[in-house]
Amino acid sequence: MEGLKPLLSEVEAIVTLNDEILHEGDRFYIKAVASFIDIATGEKVEVSALAREDETKKGMDLAQVTGSVSSYARKYALNGLFAIDDTKDSDSTNKHDKDKDNITSLNTENKWTNPKLTDAQLKRLYAIAYSKGISKEKVKDQILKKFDKEVTSLTKTEYDKVCEGYENIKVAN
Repeated sequence: MEGLKPLLSEVEAIVTLNDEILHEGDRFYIKAVASFIDIATGEKVEVSALAREDETKKGMDLAQVTGSVSSYARKYALNGLFAIDDTKDSDSTNKHDKDKDNITSLNTENKWTNPKLTDAQLKRLYAIAYSKGISKEKVKDQILKKFDKEVTSLTKTEYDKVCEGYENIKVAN
């Protein structure tokens, strides 16, 4: 999370993590929710992940077990939020099975799986620019210079700022 803070500041967003305890039958689950919130617009993307406590955990008291399960669920909620594939992390390569039997992941739901701009957004952007006398190629060049990326890789916030900028251009009659 520390490495994320400068990036969040740059894009004017915050990330929050919340846990909820769910009880189903005789089992308890931790539902972790990771939220990415655009500070300017309040737009929010949320991803949740569930993990359950093991019935028997040797060497840990109940608070430690719950904390461990919470950390696990939060990790997978964040992985879903940022589309991180952790197949090479220590959880998947660790062969001593210490945590495998104790925590079971049930669900990771990502509501924002494709951060790239849609065709409709691209058409809108180019149409706004065209109405101000700016070609598609010029838009691509300007975005590459300003953001150091291709148009299709703009974030929602960047896209909104670019559209607003083109909309605010005054055209002489």
